Order: sequence, then structure tokens, then C-alpha cells
Amino acid sequence: MVTGGAVVLADLLARFAGTGPGPVEAVAEAFIDLTPSWLKELAIDLFGTNDKVPLGVGIVVVMVALAVVAGLEERRRRYSGAMVVAFLGLLAAAATASRPDGGLVATWPVLAATAAGAMVLVAVLAPARPVDAGRAMRDRRTLDRRRLLQGAGLVTGAALVGATVSRMTGAGTVAAGPPLALPDPAVLAPAPPPGADLRIDGLAPYRTPNPEFYRIDTAFFVPRVDPATWELRVHGMVEQEVRLTLDELLGEKLTEAWVTLCCVSNEVGGHLVGNASWLGLPVREVLARARPLPGADMVLSRSVDGFTASTPLEVLTDERNALLAVGMNGTELPPEHGYPVRLVVPGLYGFVSATKWVAELEVTRFAEATAYWTDRGWSPRAPVKISSRIDVPRGGGELAAGEVVLAGVAWAQHTGIAAVDVRVDDGEWRPAELADAVNVDTWRQWVYRWPAEPGKHSLEVRATGLDGVVQTGERAGVVPDGATGWHRVDVQVG
Repeated sequence: MVTGGAVVLADLLARFAGTGPGPVEAVAEAFIDLTPSWLKELAIDLFGTNDKVPLGVGIVVVMVALAVVAGLEERRRRYSGAMVVAFLGLLAAAATASRPDGGLVATWPVLAATAAGAMVLVAVLAPARPVDAGRAMRDRRTLDRRRLLQGAGLVTGAALVGATVSRMTGAGTVAAGPPLALPDPAVLAPAPPPGADLRIDGLAPYRTPNPEFYRIDTAFFVPRVDPATWELRVHGMVEQEVRLTLDELLGEKLTEAWVTLCCVSNEVGGHLVGNASWLGLPVREVLARARPLPGADMVLSRSVDGFTASTPLEVLTDERNALLAVGMNGTELPPEHGYPVRLVVPGLYGFVSATKWVAELEVTRFAEATAYWTDRGWSPRAPVKISSRIDVPRGGGELAAGEVVLAGVAWAQHTGIAAVDVRVDDGEWRPAELADAVNVDTWRQWVYRWPAEPGKHSLEVRATGLDGVVQTGERAGVVPDGATGWHRVDVQVG
């Protein structure tokens, strides 16, 4: 209970003082930074967009175990449990100091709460420590076990309460002011034609609603960003450093564009992909003001939480709709999707382009700087690979004989989809019907009407890009630059 109370106290002090992350958040994010790629992919495979949940549960479990150890040690020998608490506090302080929004100043809430927790632990257990360790200890053995279990439960409860209070006081939200008043776009995105969405039951809609848009990032808690103080800094290999406030950005002529984003961790047939209309300022306009120097070939974007992504300079300066986005599907960015400003870059996987909560653009060279995931074994460059997916029917389903509708989506951002083919039981490839195209930066739906006969069947899909490239059937995992292979589902026709 004492240890849990110290954690809650440190978290509350950090929140109210505004010095940086609390101990739970700092330890969790330090753990994420040290997590090897294979473990990250395993977490995403097992838990999808809820991959942070098991980490949070694990931290609580470990905290309970260490609290029990501290209590037992303090009961056995005076000050030994307090030393355990002090050691844990120093580890938490080190994790806090290592965070981009931390530093040495941010460690005082952790150190103060650790000192208080250690002193309270000594004071609470001092009266309970028996002088005669024989009969008195035997008489109290049952009571001690009961107290230990109660203490573990209280620590767990304290941790959960601390997490809840932390989120309520800012760790889970970012809106530090009124909602953003988004201006009308100076450049409107063309309205999707009616034929862009086939409206087939079970098929992903053309526009992904914000609550259903995938979220994969390195933030344990959603960063808190005050829109009144947010500022973008453009620096590095430039003639002129540029700084841009949110009010200045909103006062620019903004562009609206439909762009499909996808995560490099998306397995063949996966759902870590979504399509939305985005509102923002073209990145090329900001970079033009900074005037990159000859020899620069990369922009290292940096989030307020320290995450970095390496994006080719040429991609951010050509005519594609690479945006400093402030709006998503007609509203301000949701907190979990980068409020108040994020990067949206067509044609690249998110880990090298789609920086949320962006705060810096450093113009540099691939030979001189590496990004967050590059340091962990992923590719520094990662254009999206042409992909396709079967949404209906679901694998393992049982279907009635006769005409069966097969439908799905295909994407090759900034190239475009020219054709989708389907085959049954390794037979001939048959052309599917494509939904109307909106642009080359978004996915296209497809449909194929299959005369199904009784029996067990395998269904596969492949796509062809407007550049003539046919999606490969060779299976490859997501590391280092995206998965390949044809999506296959098996069905039983009755």
C-alpha cells in the first residue's frame, strides 16, 4: 500500500507541477524504447492496436511483486525494505530523466515521493516488528499472510487509481484549450464519386471513421500538447531556420486531400490501414521558406515525445499532398491521431513519415542521422508495397452454393491501382470489378461474383499498379520494410 501510494503521489506531483512524465509513464516508455523488434511485432500480432495494454498490466504486476518484497524485507530487517523502495525510486527517476519531456528537473516528484514512501514504510512497520522473533512471530503468521494479501490488493488498486487519476489530469488527453477552429480549405479535395464506395456488407468503407482508424505508435500515454504553445521548428541543413505557431499554420491556405495510411507492421490481409480526408499545410511550402542546402536528402521529423522518422526530402518537396495535417475527416485531429499537428505523407509507411504530435523538421542526410525505428533494425526508407485484401467472405466461414460475393480493398499509394484479380483453388486469375478511383493516394474497393460449388475452397487476391507492377506472391514478413504475399482465405461451401 505504501509503495502504491508513493507511485500515485509521484504521478500526481508530476502532473500538477507540469515537470514531465510520471513514473509509470516514464518506465513504460523507456521499456518501449528498449523493446526489440520481434517482441514489438509479437505484441501487435497478439493484441493489435491494444498492444500497450499488456505492458500496463505487466507494470502493475511487477509493482505489486516488488511492493511485497519491500514489505517483507522491512519486516525482516529494519531499513532494508526502505532501501528496496529507494532503489526502485532511483530507477524510476533515471527513466524519467531519459524522456524527451523529462530531464533532471522532472525527477524531483519521483525522488520526493520515494523519500516519503520509504519513511512511511519504516514508520508503519516499526510497531509491528516483534522483539521476540519466536512465539510472537508464530502467533502472527496467519495475520501477516492476510495483511500481505490485503496489501497486494491495495497496491494493485492504488496503481489502477493512479493510472485513472493520471489520465483524468492530463496523461490521456491533450486538449489544453478550446477546440480548434479549422478554416475552410483553400484547395478542396474532390468529392468521392458514388461508385467509390460499393457499400457491401463486411467490406471496409471508403472513408475510415476516426474511432475505427488504426493506431500504432510508441506513446504509452497520448502526449499532452498545449495548442497555445505548440510551435514547429524547421532547422538543420537550411539557409533560414523557420518557426511556425499553430495560429500561423491555421492562417495559411490549407489543402484538403484524401490519403490512405498504412503501418509497416500490417501483415498480409491485416487491418492496420485506413483512409481519411486530411486538412493541412503542404510540407513543401514550409521547406521552401527554409531553403534546404545542396546535399540534403532527408528530413528527420521529431514528435514531442521524442519519436523520429526519416523521410526522403524529395518526397516532401514534390507535388504530392504531403501535409502538416490539423484536420481529419472534417474535424480537428483526435488526440490519439496526433493533435494538434501531425505529418501525412502519401506513398510511405507510417514509421518513416507519419509523425504524430510533430514538433520539429530537421533537414539532414541519411548518412548523418538515423530515425527511431532505423536504430532498431528497420529500413530508413520504406515506400508502401502494393497490397490487396479480401474482406468478405471471412476465412473459415461456411457459404451456401451459388453466387458468392467476394470483396475487398487494394492500395498502392501514390501509384494507384489498375487492376485486381481473384483466383480459386490455385486456378486461373480472374479480373475483379473495381470501384471508381478517387486519386492515386487512396485505396480502391473491388468485387468479384463467384459461382461457388460445394466443397472446401481457397480464395486469393492480387493487385496490379498503374505502373504495371504486379503484387508478388512471395511471402515476406514485415521487418525491415513491409510484408509481401497474396492474401488467402479458406471457406467451406455447403
